[in-house]
Amino acid sequence: MAAIKFGPQLKELRILLCQTSKSSQGVRDFIEQQYVPLKRSNPNFPVLIRECSDTEPVLYARYELGVERRIPLQNLKSEEILQRVQELAAIVQVMRYCNYRSQSHACKILLPM
Repeated sequence: MAAIKFGPQLKELRILLCQTSKSSQGVRDFIEQQYVPLKRSNPNFPVLIRECSDTEPVLYARYELGVERRIPLQNLKSEEILQRVQELAAIVQVMRYCNYRSQSHACKILLPM
């Protein structure tokens, strides 16, 4: 796994999953395979993992000023989930750019998910 470094505007990741459902299997694999490298790259960054029966797998990213993004993870493979995490980290870079160009049309297109 390539190291993913989270910028200061991304405040936390929350992963919700079911311990037994097929739709959460990729999330369970992601946690087993990618959690340790992710934490090594971001040792002080909060990654919250919540398991609950019959919960559909979801990834939440919380940014500064209370902005949140929700990514459904049903039936995704570990590699696809890693790609979603990388995309969420990239949004931080877009948000940083948008802070300099607050009325930019590009910011309005790139930020909503």
